[in-house]
Amino acid sequence: MTQGDGTKENPWQLKTPPGTADYTMYKAEKDGNDILMCTVGKTVLQYDYRCLTDLHTMLKEHGDWMELGAADEQKPAKDGTVEAWGRSTENPVGGWYGLKKGLRGRFGMYVPPLMEALGLAEVEHNPKNNRMRAI
Repeated sequence: MTQGDGTKENPWQLKTPPGTADYTMYKAEKDGNDILMCTVGKTVLQYDYRCLTDLHTMLKEHGDWMELGAADEQKPAKDGTVEAWGRSTENPVGGWYGLKKGLRGRFGMYVPPLMEALGLAEVEHNPKNNRMRAI
């Protein structure tokens, strides 16, 4: 389990799936909507908070392991990955869960460890090509 309770004052302390980088996340509000604030070094990313429920639902329906496929916004996401789903027009929000233009990618890198910490998913922790599945 991770440290922190998901507030700005006490954010979740997380590691990327390969365990190579530390980062924090917490629940915040922006323009009346719940968001996830993700801080990696000095970089701050934002994701729509509903991604946790939506991704969990999709993984339950998928029923098996799914590759994470993390990629920056400027790079294409590999088909059939969590990253591709997180930016697909076919997902429940009809596009990007990432909210900060230019930093909308890396959904498959930073959201899965939080889902694991919250008990919603299992995530592999290999040097690369990690996968996740719903619990």
